[in-house]
Amino acid sequence: MDPRRRAIVATLSAALATRSLPTNAQQPTSLRTVGVLMGLANDAETQARAKVIEQGLAKKGWVVGQNLRIEYRFAAGDFERMLNLSKELVALRPDVIIGHSTPVVAALHKVTETIPIVFVVVADPVGSGFVASIARPGGNITGFSVLQPTITGKYLSILRELKSQLTRVALMYNPASVPSGGAYYRPGFMESAKEFNVTPMLVEVHSSGEIESVMADLGAVPGSGLIVMPDNFTSANRPIIISLAAQWRIPAIYPYRYFVDDGGLLSYGVDVLDLFRRAPDYVDRILQGEKPADLPVQAPRKFELVINLKTARALGLVVPRILLAGADALIE
Repeated sequence: MDPRRRAIVATLSAALATRSLPTNAQQPTSLRTVGVLMGLANDAETQARAKVIEQGLAKKGWVVGQNLRIEYRFAAGDFERMLNLSKELVALRPDVIIGHSTPVVAALHKVTETIPIVFVVVADPVGSGFVASIARPGGNITGFSVLQPTITGKYLSILRELKSQLTRVALMYNPASVPSGGAYYRPGFMESAKEFNVTPMLVEVHSSGEIESVMADLGAVPGSGLIVMPDNFTSANRPIIISLAAQWRIPAIYPYRYFVDDGGLLSYGVDVLDLFRRAPDYVDRILQGEKPADLPVQAPRKFELVINLKTARALGLVVPRILLAGADALIE
């Protein structure tokens, strides 16, 4: 082919190729990596959370297998495993890590002060030392908080509605799984117990055997109630807690809906899936170049009250109309 003709053909081909590209086409991006460390086991609940993370990131243009890789790890409530998995994820040098729960973020905080961390379901990020302040986190960590310490007053109010003869209430938690070893919730609980004229019991549990002992003690005294605080340990042990509450006929209130789906009486708390839906926004902003230090910690927006009517009937409880009217879901 004549050199002049070859040059003309090449120019036309380049022009056509350029015109064939859509106006919003982007240049290929390198694969980015997001680590996700869940405090719970790899079960249906965590799979639902993983799904909303991926859906949220896809809406921002981050698609698994195209420009994104996600490395999931599941600690199953095991504190030693949380630390080991934190080290494992950090060794992969991800661009961002999503950390679920206070003990998980504490483990991540121990092993990296540089990789950005977006936490989900952390109650007291300032008191736990993760951030300098809610408005200006100041380090490599930010995210989405969960419950305020005053939530225990709400729990007591609901239990009193369910059982007017309530005389004592136990607050159950694992000190290794909750903020400040449980001190975050104690003052509000003690004050509310005084207001409602019930005897408060602070119950720390570390094993299934201790759970059994506590539940038997509660069941032996009429007028007892139970508040199960949100932590990885109580979530992992919810089958035994729910079963013993039924056996000993103890009215119990739980922090999350999945307790009630599994047969628990009632739950009131943050819609955790909503927090996981919101987390991809911060992940995207960090991947785009923003720093966690400048992204304020966000509070929960959605709470839900769920009642298991079948369990209520089995316990001989009549659910007041005010609770029925305010419920987000009723399970028959």
